[in-house]
Amino acid sequence: MNLDACKKAAGEKAAEFIQDGMIVGLGTGSTAFFFIQKLIERFQKGLKIQAVATSTASFEQAKKGNIPLVDINTLKTIDLCVDGADEVDPQKQLIKGAGGALLREKIIATMSREMVVILDETKLVPKLGKRPLPVEIVSFGYLSTVYQLELLGYKGRLRRNADHSLYTTDNNNLLYDIQLGPSFDQQQILSIPGVIDTGLFLNMAGRVVIGFQDGQVVVQ
Repeated sequence: MNLDACKKAAGEKAAEFIQDGMIVGLGTGSTAFFFIQKLIERFQKGLKIQAVATSTASFEQAKKGNIPLVDINTLKTIDLCVDGADEVDPQKQLIKGAGGALLREKIIATMSREMVVILDETKLVPKLGKRPLPVEIVSFGYLSTVYQLELLGYKGRLRRNADHSLYTTDNNNLLYDIQLGPSFDQQQILSIPGVIDTGLFLNMAGRVVIGFQDGQVVVQ
């Protein structure tokens, strides 16, 4: 069973959690793609839902499937969001943001009564930090913001596109990908003017749905 099949199995399992009348948060990324596709299938068979999206890509996918999309600025809470993760540890703490949508993902996760996390088994780690942690920063004075992060010991790289131009998020911000070290202090990072948020999602995950290469799908 390849990883795409694992992701598809996890995404389709999470789609079973969606019930009539729910407002659903649509995550971003390769695993969330399969969840949205299955949700479109269920919607076309009569499931009555509305949705908000964490990215332009997820918005367009849902729109193409005719899922009714709600203006997020008209809502205070939503029922449930389903999203992937780059890493998850045994305490269900997450690193997210490889897909560049961490800020909107965190806002929607915070709005949700439950955040359901979907992933393949390669994203399970004993301790966070194998993959870089994205830090979203404003473009105004960004070199100074990076310098302030470096002074605190947070070495990393500004994310770039294939043509080496600076990658920008859907919010027109930049991403600085850092390595988690033993002295990592999220509040210290967030206190720097110019830093908006990080891809560290602490105490936010509800159910975690994992697709394994042996064909199992486990809900924790």
